[in-house]
Amino acid sequence: MHIVTGGAGFIGSNLARALVDHGHDDVVVVDDLEDGHKFANISDLAIADYIDKDDFLHRLASDEPFARGIAAIFHQGACSETTEWNGRYMMKNNYSYSQSLLHHCLEHGTPYIYASSAAVYGGSQTFVEDPLFENPLNVYGYSKLQFDRYVRRVAAKPDSQVVGLRYFNIYGPREQHKGSMASVAFHFNNQVLEDGEARLFEGNDGYKDGEQLRDFVYVDDVCDVNLWFLDHPDISGIFNAGTGKAQTFNDVANAVIKWHEKGKVRYIPFPDHLKGAYQSFTQADLTQLRESGCDVEFRPVEDGVKHYLDQLCPR
Repeated sequence: MHIVTGGAGFIGSNLARALVDHGHDDVVVVDDLEDGHKFANISDLAIADYIDKDDFLHRLASDEPFARGIAAIFHQGACSETTEWNGRYMMKNNYSYSQSLLHHCLEHGTPYIYASSAAVYGGSQTFVEDPLFENPLNVYGYSKLQFDRYVRRVAAKPDSQVVGLRYFNIYGPREQHKGSMASVAFHFNNQVLEDGEARLFEGNDGYKDGEQLRDFVYVDDVCDVNLWFLDHPDISGIFNAGTGKAQTFNDVANAVIKWHEKGKVRYIPFPDHLKGAYQSFTQADLTQLRESGCDVEFRPVEDGVKHYLDQLCPR
């Protein structure tokens, strides 16, 4: 079995699809469907089974035949809302759960590929996998950083594969359930369809209007990175997963407008509640990823947005 936790979520469902597309007929989705809208992300996937996230931990602890049948765990499940400030909930959901899966995988020699986040860098201007540059701005980023620290301490030289992937700003299909936390590409598309305009923040932190820079990554490319590590079980570590080439929010908006062949950009005031808790610049340093041998190519915004909208808004 290939387990995908958070498999009904955005990245998890795309990863489950990628595994199925690559011929794996034993994909098991683990998630919490309290928000039943997420069913749409997996309803078209020929998965082998669905297991509730709490039931999954119980089965790992009590059902040895089940545990021995796991080929790999892709741990994508987490609360990813950067505006969530309930630290107790965040640490239980993102940190403690990840610890439980890590120890199970280490005990059973099961490859463990998990989602970290570029949010661990926070206010840093350098995005290298080094504690010197890790400075989260919110409790979500802290929950991811603390688990990376834990991995470094207890699995520095694991006997089985342990890989953490620090995702940058991912966009693509199957994110519609995320609401306000969906990508700017998703929101710009909706805005152009509804009002004929894409609304971007005015300048902040020394950046001009819409010129804040992010490392925008298409979700299919991230899935390819996960699958590359699955095919290279001898490689462990914590790696950035981004394009390595930051682009502006204007670039994303203009790509959406170009696809629709209509629309304009309008700048709105930068929200007060985000001041001091907002990353105005992210750009993955891919040195360690490339040194691992991973040769997955990342597409630029112009190509990724077109591929996304071709699926989201078929003509």
